[in-house]
Amino acid sequence: MKKTNKWLMVSALFTSLVFAGCSSQPSASEGSGGSTAAGGEKKIVIGFSQVTSESPFYTALVDGAKAEAAKQGAELVVMDAQNDIEKQNADVQDLITKGINVLILNPTNPTAVVPALTAAKQANIQVVTVDRPTEEKVAAFVGRDNKEMGRIAGKQAVALLGGEGKASGKVIELQGDAGGKVMMDRHDGFHEIVGKEPGVKIVEGPYSDYIRSKAVKAFQDLLQANPDVNLVYAHNDDMALGALQVLEQANMLDKVKIVGIDGLSEAVKAIIDGKYSATVFNDPIKLGSIVVDTALKVAKGEQVPEYVDGGTGLIDASNAKDVYNEKDVFAQMK
Repeated sequence: MKKTNKWLMVSALFTSLVFAGCSSQPSASEGSGGSTAAGGEKKIVIGFSQVTSESPFYTALVDGAKAEAAKQGAELVVMDAQNDIEKQNADVQDLITKGINVLILNPTNPTAVVPALTAAKQANIQVVTVDRPTEEKVAAFVGRDNKEMGRIAGKQAVALLGGEGKASGKVIELQGDAGGKVMMDRHDGFHEIVGKEPGVKIVEGPYSDYIRSKAVKAFQDLLQANPDVNLVYAHNDDMALGALQVLEQANMLDKVKIVGIDGLSEAVKAIIDGKYSATVFNDPIKLGSIVVDTALKVAKGEQVPEYVDGGTGLIDASNAKDVYNEKDVFAQMK
C-alpha cells in the first residue's frame, strides 16, 4: 500500500512538471515576430496604417490587402488614421509595439509623417508606402502614375473632339483638392495632351475636393456660364457623375461628352448605358494586393523596385461590359 502511494505521488509530481513546462511556452500571439501558423512557422505580421476608412477607394484598398495577406498566410493589422497626422504617428508607434515585421503606410501628410518613419527605422522595421509617397526614402512605394492617368483621359478627350490635330471644342475641367499632388498630376497630364490642340479651349473649374455634391454646385455655375461646352473632364468619377446629374437635368447629355478617372462602377455602368464616355482604371483591390505582396517580399529580405506601378488603362464602350460587376465599387483590372 505504501509503495502504491509513493508511486502515485511520483506520477502526480511528474505530470505537474510536464504541464508546468507546457504552460511556460509562449502562446501563438505572444512575443514579437507574429503568430504561429499551423505548420509551426511564424506568420509575418504586416502593420497597415491607412489614411482613412471613410473613402470607398481606401476601404476597397484594405479589402484587397486583407485578401492577399490571407492568401499568403500573413497576418494584417490595420489602423485607421482618420485623416489625422498626429493619430497616424501614434498608430505607427502602437503597431511597432504589437511586434509587426513590416509596415505599410498610406501617409496622411508626406512630410509630417516623419516621426512615424523615424520610429519604424529605430525599430528596424522596413516601410512600404502605398497610394501616396513620402518625401523620406522608404523600401518601396506602390502606387499609380496619376499624370499618365491624366494623359490617357486627355487622349480620349482629343479623340472625342475630332482627333489629333483636328480636335475642337470647349472642355470644362472639374478639379480635385487645391495643391494636392494627385490633383496636379491629373491636371498636368491632361493639359500635356489637350494643350497641343489649338482648337480646344479648357475652362478650369473651382476645386471640388473629389466630392460629388460640391461638383454639382460648381458645375451648375460653370454650365450657366459655358452653355456651349462639348466635354467635361473630372479628376475623379464622383465629380464627373455630379456633372452628369446636372447635364441630365438640363437635357444636355446628348450634346456633352464626359471623361473621368478611377473606374468607379457607377461610371462604368453609365458608359454601358451611353451616358458617359470614358473613365481610367484605378483599381484599389489590385493595389492592395500588390502592396501586401511587396511588403512580404521586403520582410523576407528580397529585392524590390523603389517604385512599383499598380497599372492603369482606359475603360470605354469597347470594354465596359467586360469589366463591370455591380457588386464591385470599382472596376477590377483583369
